[in-house]
Amino acid sequence: MGKKRVLLPASEVDVTAVKYTPQRIQGPHLTGFWLKLFVMLAEAPIIGSMIMILFKNKNRETEMLKNTVIPEDPMFKPEFPPQESEPAVVCLEEDGKPEERVELALQCLPDYNPGCIQIADSSAPFRYWKIRDYAYAYRSKLTTPSQVAEHFISAIEEFNNKNPLTPLLISYDPGEVRSQAAASTQRFKEGSELSILDGIFMAVKDDIDCCPHPSKGGTTWFHEVHEVKKDAVCVSRLQSCGAVLVGKTNMHELGLGTTGNNANFGTTRNPHAPDRYTGGSSSGSAAIVASGLCSAALGTDGGGSIRIPSSLCGVVGLKTTYGRTDMKGLLYRGGTVAIVGSITATVEDAILVYAAILGSSPAERVSLKPALPCLPNLTSCESWYAVGSLRLGKYTEWFNDVFSTEISDKCEDILNRLSEKHGCETIEVVIPELPEMRTAHIVSVGSEALSGLNPDFEDGKSARLTYDTRINLALFRTFTASDYVAAQCLRRRLMYYHMEIFKKVDIIVTPTTGMTAPIISPSALKVGETNLHVSGNLMRFVLAGNLLGFPAISVPVGYDKQGLPIGMQLIGRPWCEASILRLAAAIEETCAGPKKKPVQFYDILKGNQL
Repeated sequence: MGKKRVLLPASEVDVTAVKYTPQRIQGPHLTGFWLKLFVMLAEAPIIGSMIMILFKNKNRETEMLKNTVIPEDPMFKPEFPPQESEPAVVCLEEDGKPEERVELALQCLPDYNPGCIQIADSSAPFRYWKIRDYAYAYRSKLTTPSQVAEHFISAIEEFNNKNPLTPLLISYDPGEVRSQAAASTQRFKEGSELSILDGIFMAVKDDIDCCPHPSKGGTTWFHEVHEVKKDAVCVSRLQSCGAVLVGKTNMHELGLGTTGNNANFGTTRNPHAPDRYTGGSSSGSAAIVASGLCSAALGTDGGGSIRIPSSLCGVVGLKTTYGRTDMKGLLYRGGTVAIVGSITATVEDAILVYAAILGSSPAERVSLKPALPCLPNLTSCESWYAVGSLRLGKYTEWFNDVFSTEISDKCEDILNRLSEKHGCETIEVVIPELPEMRTAHIVSVGSEALSGLNPDFEDGKSARLTYDTRINLALFRTFTASDYVAAQCLRRRLMYYHMEIFKKVDIIVTPTTGMTAPIISPSALKVGETNLHVSGNLMRFVLAGNLLGFPAISVPVGYDKQGLPIGMQLIGRPWCEASILRLAAAIEETCAGPKKKPVQFYDILKGNQL
């Protein structure tokens, strides 16, 4: 029996006396035979419980949850106090049509320069085509959505013929893509396009319903118990804007992993380095955008699953405030940590897609009372001054807790440039109890995932899951009701600490991940792997966005010496997506430097593999 620990109320904690503890998850790195053996032991009735108790003791989970008196009441889902309004914004109507919101978002963007689309100079710096580039090409009759569809289909065929398998899409119908593209082409011919998103190629993560595709959640069997009868709300909103939805992207099975490894369908490779992971769990969504094949993809984020792969693949990943987007039509819609969001090549594309998919569910409007959604008005002079007025919070010891100092150095350089070019002030902050946040998150997401999956495990389907998923589920089964309640008490404490910080700053800045893309072990391709050290490095900075529901965005800021992308994370106050989008746009425009062309990149606008 451990010694009882009694915490002071969060309001009485002296944050100046808080000492940072480097975060290291204790656990084995296993693959191949040893992974299979460990799963067999972990699932054994008595031995398995002993193994998981040892693991939880090593990582202080028992101490935090069972041996600690937590004075706060539980907070079973994020609760947000009212926030100050953001400057230089355009407010949107949640009940309005998605295409009307997208039109307002378009008016918030700087003037469009079509000159670069005409340039054929191969020596010109690399850039991703933006959504507005495609729209200009369609309207100027330089190409059509149908022509782009043929380029896309040819590229996907090439990906699908790779050995070993590295699929971006695990449900895909070329005929369906051609049909959607033909309808869009006809609308452009008639001058009746639905929005700037008409004819824009987008993909959907495999845990989001999108007819006529099954939703498998990266498994081999989930579609047997989950019938897709209609599109998810976020998907239907994109369709009303005319987007061409190309299929369902590969993912880490059931979203319960951070690398993107999937032994069921093959592991998606990082377009910048095919021997490395994309990050997960929205692995295929990030890779298909980074490869140039889609302008945007939908992902879900319950533990960094949008931001981690976006960072590792060098693209933009937006996690909205909890409750900002309707979760109806997702495999996990009853939890308190996950959201649906976007992965895009650029920040301005993130703004356009966000405008299309936002809108809380009726129930969440009652319980959460969301503020009106707003976008940064990037066309006004006031917007320039609004960037400079942003106060940025940095917890230096946490910021520097990375696998390679190249990451923290690059992010520090961005902060210096923001100060020099925009006058942004960086303020030192302290965030207490970060290890407790990790524990509260794993108990919350694990218990909620298991609750949703339990009904489908009665007939032995859990044995058809990958080995690393089964290890996670074995751990989740050891969480008790009292563990879950204790985790929610910790959630309230951590919310207090962060809201106190947000009285002094507008945005908390961190690296997105504590490491760049990890190498794929060859033996992991067949049976998967578990590597908690890698998971800890990848998830170190992302958990506040999930446990506490804050909006956050990962924006590319450069590369390490191996040419691997580095992302910087901006965590905003509740409902303040406009502020993090504004700062992300400033970083992309004036601070991040030139982009590097991925090793695997397709120019489907012009029909070339570069």
